[in-house]
Amino acid sequence: MSTPSIANNAYQMAAKLQQQARAIEDKAGAPEAAGLDFTKLVEEAVGGVVDKGRVADDKAVGLVEGKADVVDVVTAIAETEVALETMVAVRDRVISAYEEIMRMPI
Repeated sequence: MSTPSIANNAYQMAAKLQQQARAIEDKAGAPEAAGLDFTKLVEEAVGGVVDKGRVADDKAVGLVEGKADVVDVVTAIAETEVALETMVAVRDRVISAYEEIMRMPI
């Protein structure tokens, strides 16, 4: 994949997140449903990172076997790195929000 396709994937993910956020806002009266949507979102995000890692591994094996192009392998590895860095950033923000909530006076 090229840089424009990586950017396109990022924009699609952002649009999907916006749609899910709107759905959660619409269901403001049902906290259980909002929790399920968040859980599903996290599961999909982790699954996406794992899938990108598998694709990068497969392409690396293909390169060793002489069946893949170096550019494809580097692109797959870069996509996996971006996905993992995004996941780590989201995790850090969640932990930060949790810590801030725990510091709030009751």
